[in-house]
Amino acid sequence: MIRVNSGDPRYYDHRRSSVLYRPELETAAPEAIRNAQLARLNDLLSRVLPNNSFYAAKAGTTRIPVSWADFEQFPFTTKGELVADQEVSPPLGTIATYPPDQYVVYHQTSGTTGRPLMVLDTAESWNWWAECWRYVFGAAGVRASDRIFFAFSFGPFIGFWSAYAGARRLGALTIPGGGLDSKGRLQLLRRAEATVLVSTPTYALRLAEVAQAEGISTRDMGVRITIHAGEPGASIVAVRARIEDAWGARAFDHAGATEVGAYGFSCPAREGLHVNEAEFIAEVLDPTGRPCAEGESGELIVTNLGRVGWPAIRYRTGDIVVVGGRACACGRTFLMLPGGIVGRTDDLIVLRGVNVYPTAVEAIVRTLEIDEFRMVRTRNGAMEELAVEVEATDAVAETLAGVFHERLGVRIATSAVPPGSLPRWELKARRLVDRR
Repeated sequence: MIRVNSGDPRYYDHRRSSVLYRPELETAAPEAIRNAQLARLNDLLSRVLPNNSFYAAKAGTTRIPVSWADFEQFPFTTKGELVADQEVSPPLGTIATYPPDQYVVYHQTSGTTGRPLMVLDTAESWNWWAECWRYVFGAAGVRASDRIFFAFSFGPFIGFWSAYAGARRLGALTIPGGGLDSKGRLQLLRRAEATVLVSTPTYALRLAEVAQAEGISTRDMGVRITIHAGEPGASIVAVRARIEDAWGARAFDHAGATEVGAYGFSCPAREGLHVNEAEFIAEVLDPTGRPCAEGESGELIVTNLGRVGWPAIRYRTGDIVVVGGRACACGRTFLMLPGGIVGRTDDLIVLRGVNVYPTAVEAIVRTLEIDEFRMVRTRNGAMEELAVEVEATDAVAETLAGVFHERLGVRIATSAVPPGSLPRWELKARRLVDRR
């Protein structure tokens, strides 16, 4: 039995409700996937190394083909390198494989961790982006008959531009929500009878908050699927549960980056993110560079295989993930990352010897009736400190402090603030304030 709107996984057929975009690869044996990846990698390098001075210099050779052993010796790529490259060789840097007149799509990174990075795509590479989203939509059960509402600003940050392009290729009705405030988006969403909402997890909750204040029931709008990116909330069980309760829909996670592409998606089993291994090579390495075994956590390193115009080879994402297995109820054999993105290398907070990631804090906050929250990171001498402010009653804040101590093994100062006093976010939420 399938009840698409039900948040109860007991009533969800993991196979029938999900669409395998390329079943010959999505369900292939691991060795077959590796062989296909190596062939794609060599095709990519044969087109990139002769024309791309950035990667030709990093590789130190234009020799093709390469083996997996060769690939593992290839230097990492970092965002800092790319930013510095554009500063030295403006405007594109040396990473552009083709002359400037061959690029048709402009985006830039959000700049949340420094100077924005300009990223361009050729028509071929932008088509590849759209194809990557076909996997995301397929796994969530989105079909050509759906009406997809995109709740973001449509500015230079890539946001959901690629999702919009992917929806057009799917044949679904696309409804842009740019240039509107939250009330206007709710009105358009209802008037257009949207069946799919695409937004950050934070903004899905914000829309539901605004709707409640306006006396509107988001559960009655007819949205059956929500897809989220920009932050890891939709893979946090408590956050996902709040979204699903607010919208009466099933929420799905997605991971990607402007520099890399749309590399991860959740399936109806929703035990984490599948890496799209048809289009990406994923490595998970510990701080020493050792490959992590199943169950271990490390930094995700991603190589895209179809973005010739703007390649990312062994790109250090800064995302912390857990290595999972390949057996999933949905039938896919793509690598699973349980819990999705569980943290950032630059967000780790060490409180009196205990490692705490902001995602762990949010997972606990969302189990209580709290509208919005903020984490404030400070330093007391050589010691890091973390305080959490919540829009809730004093009693709830006191309860939350106890839960932090119980689950994280460390005391975190927790205080209540007035309703509506904390910032709201449309794209990436910036709930961690660094005052060190």
